[in-house]
Parts: sequence; C-alpha cells; structure tokens
Amino acid sequence: MTAAEGAVISKPTVGITTYQEDASWRGWHRHASLVPTDFLAAVADAGGVPVLLPPYGGDQEAASVMGGIDGLLLVGGADIDPALYGGTAGPHTSGFAPDRDVWESALLRLALAEGRAVLGVCRGMQMINVLRGGTLTQHLPTALGSDDHQPPEPVFKNAAITLSPDQLPGSAVGGHWDIPCFHHQAVDTLGDGVLATGWSADGVIEAVSMPDQRFVVGVQGHPEAAPVGALFAAFVAAAREIRTARETTVANDDARDGVRAA
Repeated sequence: MTAAEGAVISKPTVGITTYQEDASWRGWHRHASLVPTDFLAAVADAGGVPVLLPPYGGDQEAASVMGGIDGLLLVGGADIDPALYGGTAGPHTSGFAPDRDVWESALLRLALAEGRAVLGVCRGMQMINVLRGGTLTQHLPTALGSDDHQPPEPVFKNAAITLSPDQLPGSAVGGHWDIPCFHHQAVDTLGDGVLATGWSADGVIEAVSMPDQRFVVGVQGHPEAAPVGALFAAFVAAAREIRTARETTVANDDARDGVRAA
C-alpha cells in the first residue's frame, strides 16, 4: 500500500461568501457579515465543512485563503456594479457592494483558474457570468412588464424551471425544478464559456454552467431554501474529488521525500 492509498482524506472545505448588512441580535445593532444558516446546513448535510469568507481585500488576500478551499459558494445580495460589465446603473439598480464585487471576483477568478468546484446562487450566478464577460438585464419588471421573479414583498416565489437534463444542474436534479426565487436582475448576454442550462416559462435564464470546468453551476433561485439536496450533494461531491486529488498529491510527495531522505 502506498502512502497515498493509506491516507485518510479529510472532508472537503467549502468557502461561503457573506452578506454585509446592518443587523440586530440580543440587543446589539451592528454592521455584520451574514449568511443564512440554510447554506451552512445544506453544505454540512452533503458532507462538506462550511467556512465563511467575508469580503477582505483582493487578489492577494484571496490567494491566501483559496489554497485551503475545495469549493466556493457565492451567495446572493446587492446588485453587481454595472461598470463591471460595461453598463451604467439604471433607476432600479442600487445598493452596490464594491467590497463584495472586488473580493468575490478575486475568489472566483482563482477558483476557475485552479479548478475548484463553484456554486453561484442568485447574485452568485450573475457574478459567474459577469466575470466571464457577460452582461445582465438590470430590472426584469421593466423588461418583462411583470414582477413574477421578485414579488413586492421580500418573500420567495416558487418558479417552474426547465433544465437541460444532460447539463448541470439538470443532470443532478432532473429536467424540471420548482425553486424559490427572488431576483429583479438576470443574465442577458452569456459570458465566455458560460452555457445557459435552465429557463423559466418567460424565457429568463435561470441556470448556467461551464462545461469545460469540473463543476461550475449558477442558479438564480434559492436551492438552500427548498432545500435541494441533490444539487448540494453534487457540488460537495465535486469538492471532495478535488480534496482527494490534492491530498493524494501531497501524500505522494511526502512519500517521495521520505525515500530520498532514507
């Protein structure tokens, strides 16, 4: 038995980005890094170890944390600055989070370059597309004449999504998906290497993937709120493959170093 074969592979680590919001708890009212615990539970239930990645710097800082991350989960939140895709903000585009734009772009850039598993939810799906040179529709109620994708009140609305059964996420969850949604923006033109793989009845792109990557999936809906176990299972399984490959490489390197030392 080789050292690699005898090694115990640890659980995959999934880095999860956070919202930056004013929050209240136990009488305290402070600005905080937040993420719904639904995300943490979904990752943990699938066998991963969730680690929060609040915005902190750019490329250098992202490189310092990505070395220990097997999967990257980009959550929802504020509108992406249209300047990132060559646009100008319309009247309904606001609440930008420049620190998140810089941080998540840096994390995602590294994740794609290093072949990590990536799951983007809502804003996270849009970030995947924008980083690859795609653009966004800034306000669906204006473009479609309805608020079907984002009700007036902050509550999820179930949307019926048709998925390509031979591409992610459809290959993991099936060809039809009823998923909680709440988004007023959406993918317009697709970025380089980004494939549309899911659509609502009105033609809005609701899921994307990057087939040339091991696992890169974006969904406009909120699978953590359902929850959609099959999607998180596939995501964490891909992260586990990456973890196994990395730890096997380290074990083999250590074994070769031991032989040389002997």
